Amino acid sequence: MTYCVGMLLRSGLVMVSDSRTNAGMDQISTFHKMTLWEAPGERVIALVSAGNLAITQAVVTLLNEGVSDGDGGLLTMRTVPTMTGAARLVGGALREVERIDGPSLKAHGEDFKASFVLGGQIAGRRLRLFHVYAAGNYIEATVETPFFQIGETKYGKPILDRVLTFETALPTAAKCALVSMDSTMRSNLSVGPPIDLLLYVRDGLSVTLHRAIEAGDPYFADIRQGWSEGLRGLFAALPDPDWAAGLGGKG
Repeated sequence: MTYCVGMLLRSGLVMVSDSRTNAGMDQISTFHKMTLWEAPGERVIALVSAGNLAITQAVVTLLNEGVSDGDGGLLTMRTVPTMTGAARLVGGALREVERIDGPSLKAHGEDFKASFVLGGQIAGRRLRLFHVYAAGNYIEATVETPFFQIGETKYGKPILDRVLTFETALPTAAKCALVSMDSTMRSNLSVGPPIDLLLYVRDGLSVTLHRAIEAGDPYFADIRQGWSEGLRGLFAALPDPDWAAGLGGKG
């Protein structure tokens, strides 16, 4: 299992992904699920992935080597001219991998599972964020719906729904993403560090920050502890229901 988030903000872009994969409790490994294509001054494109690791790695390989443009040529993430074209490129790579590997996976009782969040900006174009599904189709983030999640989404969603908006500042959104990741890690042991975090300032056309956050990272440890203590304190301060009066016991 994995957990990834992409956030589209007025100020820029936040992408975060975990790095844990498992094929049973005794086969836990680390594979980074964020891929970055950067040409400073020309483009910054980031892709995070969830699903079958062999499928997602094959898709990334095609995005580097080239996917047919329909006219006898090849397009890569470094040559595609628009972000919409980049989303189509991911979809095309997915369909090509399914064409090659899908029948074999099906024969072994495996579903074709893969999804991606793609975000970035190309010079002369606007910053965009897409969710690309296993079928190769995609949807785009909007001002009203400024984030996408893939993988183990349910545990980290409540804070995103309550805190994140298109107007959220970039550092605050990064904090929100890390708390969302921590909530997921606490409830699902198959999601874990290192955590890849990318921050991009709109129209900057170079990566603002890209780092791997390890389990012992001081800031991450502080927000994990602060979030847990804050939740416990807030819960304790909430009034008990009137209809429970007289039932006895202490919380």
